[in-house]
Amino acid sequence: MLMISKRGQEMPPSPIRKLVPFAEAAKKKGIKVYHLNIGQPDIETPAPMLDAVRHIDFKVLEYSHSAGNESYRRKLVDYYAQCGIAINHQQIIVTTGGSEAILFGFMACLDPGDEVIIPEPFYANYNGFAVAAGVHVVPITSYIETGFALPAISDFEQSITPRTKAIVICNPNNPTGYLYSREEMETLKAICLKHNLYLFADEAYREFCYEGTHFSAMQLEGVDEHVVLMDTISKRYSACGARIGALVTRNQAVLDAVMKFAQARLSPPGLAQVAAEAAIDLPAHYFDATKEEYRKRRETLVTRLNAMEGVFCPNPGGAFYAIARLPIDDADKFCQWLLEDFSFRNQTVMLAPATGFYGTAGLGKQEVRLAYVLNTTDINAAMDCLEAALKTYNNK
Repeated sequence: MLMISKRGQEMPPSPIRKLVPFAEAAKKKGIKVYHLNIGQPDIETPAPMLDAVRHIDFKVLEYSHSAGNESYRRKLVDYYAQCGIAINHQQIIVTTGGSEAILFGFMACLDPGDEVIIPEPFYANYNGFAVAAGVHVVPITSYIETGFALPAISDFEQSITPRTKAIVICNPNNPTGYLYSREEMETLKAICLKHNLYLFADEAYREFCYEGTHFSAMQLEGVDEHVVLMDTISKRYSACGARIGALVTRNQAVLDAVMKFAQARLSPPGLAQVAAEAAIDLPAHYFDATKEEYRKRRETLVTRLNAMEGVFCPNPGGAFYAIARLPIDDADKFCQWLLEDFSFRNQTVMLAPATGFYGTAGLGKQEVRLAYVLNTTDINAAMDCLEAALKTYNNK
């Protein structure tokens, strides 16, 4: 009998997408589903990006350089300079989404059996990338009571073993929305220097900070060999389907290794690079309106949640996610029940159970992640559904 690989067996399904069949079934019954389960913004992709693709003038869609088009990488240098990050275009490798940047970083820097420490709850697909690279994720718990602030140094120290090779930080954080301060980033720097670790920094939500300012891992001094930045245009420009990201580092050995993986997959998407390059020319104030819109959505969502009996939701400082603790017994059961057995005014809401974002078994059973990617009218309607659902669920 033919068998699939151990890697294939261990590859985790997406906890974010696992409820999709139930949502589809609800829609077939005529129920409107408000999708707060996934970070797909409804903000329009900037017209200049789409126009750049419509107006291309080349006759052949060729492979780009494996590192990405040089013209785009040079423009990215200017973008990063505006973010306070000084690099050159040869320190950037364009990737197929931020996902490939994370995977390439893992595979270039870590050996099978090595360990990476990640504060939990964390972006669920880190588990998948780790399995693909043969790497073991070691979670360190952050807590909803503190808004999911960085765990104490002692928690990191207790988890470091001879196999530990890296720390992964997502700033601002998916799924919690927590914005790590400069002081917290300096703490991570000290740990990485003391134990000779890589610091993988996922900064996909850099533009969306509401309380304080973003401090990049690339702005830390004295750790050029340690820091590997994973980035993407997906959320920045509401262009998730473009699949354009970047791996950025000043560590030449890492760049050389990543380039071999980049060459093996030939090149990142060509048309999407054209769109991404056009995005760099957007006016500086482009993000102002977008960020203000997300701020309104955040305030609507968090205010409504905390007004519900037994619900607690810390105010996220960035990204467009929040984690709320609900008065329920099991988030997985509750989120499925919302789609299978519940409707309010012929509507329901789709949430992501937080259990899928924890690496420690048993955590997150009363928590859900909500992505405030819908307009405030829809968020209010979704909160009406959730409020009614909690009353029904707890009385059944």
